[in-house]
Amino acid sequence: MTASLVLVGVMAVLYACGVYLLLEKSMTRVILGVLLLGNATNLLLLIMSGPSGAAPIVDGEEALPYSDPVPQALILTAIVITFAVSAFLLALVYRSWRLAKEDEVQLDDEDVAIGTRETQPAEAPDRGEPDSSLGDALDDEAEASAADPALADERDR
Repeated sequence: MTASLVLVGVMAVLYACGVYLLLEKSMTRVILGVLLLGNATNLLLLIMSGPSGAAPIVDGEEALPYSDPVPQALILTAIVITFAVSAFLLALVYRSWRLAKEDEVQLDDEDVAIGTRETQPAEAPDRGEPDSSLGDALDDEAEASAADPALADERDR
């Protein structure tokens, strides 16, 4: 399988630009990022499907190497999924624009507080004696049921 280096480069640029646009505050840029990621994924599937060949339908003639139809079906599925996600995001952005009259996502005070908080070192795990209170409770229950046959029959049901 030989993939064109130009297609691989275009795919990498589409992924890089898509991720960059996803990290922006503007919802329009986020939608464009999703579209670029969808197109990059379609290009990835096309590159990985291998060299082109004859149609996968054999009509009795000489058997030529034919192309695998599964990647083509996956590309069609990816196109539909990208379209659906884009339509959903467009509806969200439209609703947000109608309510707030702005396209950018605002910072939340709690998110800013968490982002600026200093990290605290994690506590060391307790390597001491294991807690046996659960085991003691189970032992007490077993002793009580052995002494009282009615409890043993209740437990067995």
